[in-house]
Amino acid sequence: MTEQTLFEKVGGEQAIEKVVDYFYSELVLKDPTVNHFFEHTDMEKQRRHQTKFISFALGGPNQYTGTSMSKAHKGMNLQPEHFNAIAKHLHDALAHFGVSEEDIDQALTKVNTLRDDILYQ
Repeated sequence: MTEQTLFEKVGGEQAIEKVVDYFYSELVLKDPTVNHFFEHTDMEKQRRHQTKFISFALGGPNQYTGTSMSKAHKGMNLQPEHFNAIAKHLHDALAHFGVSEEDIDQALTKVNTLRDDILYQ
């Protein structure tokens, strides 16, 4: 028997879509620390990209065809407090949908590997 991926544990892409919607609408876009980064963003496109990216990051199929993390964040000059706010919002969105702390920690560990590609670009 093979071990379930985090992607499977959280309920697949449909569940991740719900997490992403909550992540943006209830957390990120209401946070003045980071919401200004999304002022001129097509949020439907952003949600689709983020769903595919998070799905892949959690061990799902690689459907992410977006720009590399460093290119996507180029010119934004994101600082550690911005990265930390987004990571906290992801934690809270996953927790809101009942994902265990152990699984959230595993997901955030993967996200943290992208830190150098996102900060100070």
